[in-house]
Amino acid sequence: MFGVLLLCIITFAAFPFVWAIVTSLKTGSDLFTPEIVFSKLTLKNYKAIFTEQPFGENILNSLSVAVATVLVSLLIAFSAAFALGRIDFRGKKTLLIMVLAVSMFPQIAILSGMFELIRSIGFYDQLYGLVFAYLALVLPYTTWILTNFMRQVPKEIEEAAIVDGASSFQIMTHIFMPLLLPALVTTGLLSFVTAWNEFLFALTLTLSSNMRTVPVAIALMSGASEFELPWGNIMAASVIVTLPLVCLMLIFQRKIISGLTSGAVKG
Repeated sequence: MFGVLLLCIITFAAFPFVWAIVTSLKTGSDLFTPEIVFSKLTLKNYKAIFTEQPFGENILNSLSVAVATVLVSLLIAFSAAFALGRIDFRGKKTLLIMVLAVSMFPQIAILSGMFELIRSIGFYDQLYGLVFAYLALVLPYTTWILTNFMRQVPKEIEEAAIVDGASSFQIMTHIFMPLLLPALVTTGLLSFVTAWNEFLFALTLTLSSNMRTVPVAIALMSGASEFELPWGNIMAASVIVTLPLVCLMLIFQRKIISGLTSGAVKG
């Protein structure tokens, strides 16, 4: 019974991606026929998205922005989490509540202000402008998650390091960072997925086609007329965009499970 239930869940979860793959290998009227005919499958859609537009540059843009967002957010959030989780100072609880409250604002609420800020500092239509904007999305929950993990580390470990003469920087890098590796991987992947899939900021803060990220590039794909969308190309691009996320989840699945279940302390 459990096996049947598990098979149903896997089928339900995997069917949209499998169907997207099958559709991406079809052209013409075959796109709208619910049949898997292997003799008619083709790679024309995959070739088209790279020849008809700078989709390769769009992928590199998304990868660059996502990786930079992860690195900068983890660096800032880890330092902030160390202060919020291990150091007692006045107003710490209020500051944590403010950090959590910032993440509750929808993107559209800060879009106009972010656009004016990015344009005023000269970051409009630049990749580092997107990194700057994405930090506003990922830093609040990244800081909050790492702070909760930081609090779980026994105080005796920190006190022993202080007795041995370790500085605050050495404690952070040589003690807390290895202990919090599952948490860093988990929050890093969450930040990567957020930056990789983000659409609203990327659409608003970029203009030229060679600066677009993949979600914007897919959304702006057009056919021969405004009523004809190249569904084969869109599906092919969607498959290419989804594959890196699937691979990352498979590679780091043990770290993710460890980070979500076992906390920050290793036995």
